[in-house]
Amino acid sequence: MTPPSTSSQGAQSNSQAVLLLRLAGPLQAWGSRSAFNRRETNAEPTKSGVIGLLAAAAGRAREEPLDELLPLRLGIRVDQPGTLLRDYHTVSDYRGRALPQAGVSAKGLQRPTSPPKHTHVTTRYYLQDAVFLAAVGGSRELMKTLDHAVRAPAFPLALGRRSCPPTQPISLGLREGSLEDVLGDEPWQASRRAREQYAAQCGRERDLDRPLYPARIDRSVTIEDPEGDDVLHDSPVSFDPYARSFTSRRVRHGWLSIPTGFPQPDTNVTDGQDEAAGHDPFALLGW
Repeated sequence: MTPPSTSSQGAQSNSQAVLLLRLAGPLQAWGSRSAFNRRETNAEPTKSGVIGLLAAAAGRAREEPLDELLPLRLGIRVDQPGTLLRDYHTVSDYRGRALPQAGVSAKGLQRPTSPPKHTHVTTRYYLQDAVFLAAVGGSRELMKTLDHAVRAPAFPLALGRRSCPPTQPISLGLREGSLEDVLGDEPWQASRRAREQYAAQCGRERDLDRPLYPARIDRSVTIEDPEGDDVLHDSPVSFDPYARSFTSRRVRHGWLSIPTGFPQPDTNVTDGQDEAAGHDPFALLGW
């Protein structure tokens, strides 16, 4: 068999790309089993949440098929895990009417609760002050299209729920290589405050009276892998409100040693990250 030419090998390698998304904001919520009056969140973004964000950016209606988005592979790096926030809600009708039932009739109408219920209690969980790096792998042309869509989205973007707007920048652009290699090469994306606290802690552990700026830090990752030893039921099949469905996918968990981005004694690298163009309302919060 004649081996493929160098040009054909290069064309094959260039047909795939990885889109990097920085998912950060004051609040995030990535539910996979939430229902009724208790809305939970996973510890890291779900595939359905990331695909939903990309679909919204591209201007896709909920009823549209997700055919070209379903094969995309996902890797998540936890740069800043954040903390769990429990939010207590009460819901009532401002007109004083009884609340409707959760179910609907054959005509799609909600009946009032019986006996009448005027106040509904719901508990919702969020991740606060979390930062994730999502690597989405697929065809280069599709990744270019999605990169442009995220930078100029058709619909407002959210981190799992509509009440969770993201900070900027979201897209960090396209990269070459596998999901694991790309996630391992990209500098730490935690907030400035978290990075400074980590450097100060390293200095205290070494009995130094000044911050110690380490070159690398270990961060956990979840990589989509057909041979993975864990199964997650968070891969979307349809977002249609009347036919929402999901399927399972295999993943593997691990750790990566990544560059911190701190200036080193033998370099002239300046601390900090590139600022997003335009106005960012979260900039004053250190994001």
